[in-house]
Amino acid sequence: MMSNDRVSIITPAYHAAGQIMETIRTVQHQTYTNWEMIIVDDCSEDETVSVVKRAQEKDDRIRLICLHENKGPAFARNRAIESARGRYLAFLDSDDLWMPEKLEKQLSFMKAKHAAFTFTAYKMMKENGEETNLIFKAPIEVTYKDLLKNTSIGTLTVMLDRRRFGSIRMPLYRDCSEDYGLWLMLLSSGSTAYGLNEPLAFYRKCSDSLSSNKWKSAKKTWNTYRKVKGINGVRSFWYFMNYTVHGVKKHFRPV
Repeated sequence: MMSNDRVSIITPAYHAAGQIMETIRTVQHQTYTNWEMIIVDDCSEDETVSVVKRAQEKDDRIRLICLHENKGPAFARNRAIESARGRYLAFLDSDDLWMPEKLEKQLSFMKAKHAAFTFTAYKMMKENGEETNLIFKAPIEVTYKDLLKNTSIGTLTVMLDRRRFGSIRMPLYRDCSEDYGLWLMLLSSGSTAYGLNEPLAFYRKCSDSLSSNKWKSAKKTWNTYRKVKGINGVRSFWYFMNYTVHGVKKHFRPV
C-alpha cells in the first residue's frame, strides 16, 4: 500500500563499500523523517552488503535488496521502485550526498507548485568528498522540448509523485542514458518539471567519469533519442547539437 507523504529513496549500489555509509548518513540526517531508503545491491563483490546490513540493524527505514546477477543501475532502480511503499520517489546514488533540508524543502516546494515532477540545483564535489564552488543551477521549469536539448536535470535531485504518474520504470537499454530516458518519457505526456534553484545535493565527480567517458555519455544521449523516443535522425541531430553546446558550457568549468 502506498503511504501518504512517505518518500521512497531509490539507491542502486555496486562496489560502494567505501562511500555508501556517508550517503546513508545524509539521508538519516534529513529534517524530514518520513522516508524509506531502498538500496539495491547489484551483485557487488566488495563489502557493500555488509556495510548496508550494519546500518539496517540500527535503522529499520533502510531496506536492502540483493540482486544475484549484475544488471546495471536502471534495473536496480526499477527493482527498488517496484518495492517502494511511498507516494513520492527520490533518487540518490550510492556515492552522492544530500543537504539535511533536501527532502523537507523539496516536498514543500512540490506541494506549493502542485507539481508531479521536481528537481533542484546541486553542487559538484571531488572524489575525496571535498566541496567545490561549481553549482549546477535548476531552471524554473523544463518541458519535454527543453529537455531534448539540455540535460539540465540531475538524477540525485529528482522527486516524483507516483499518484500523478502511475507506473514509473526506467527503460532498460544499457547503451542509453536510462535516467534521462525516463525523464523524457514522463515529460512527453505533457507534464512539466519544476526546478527549485537551491543547491540541496552534492554530486561526486569520480575519476572514472571524467574525459574518457564524455564520448560514452554523448553516445548514450544519442541512443536515447533514437531508441527510447524513436526520434528520426534529422531531429535527433538537431537536439544533439543543442545538447552538445549546453554540455560544454555545463561541464567544462573550473572546480
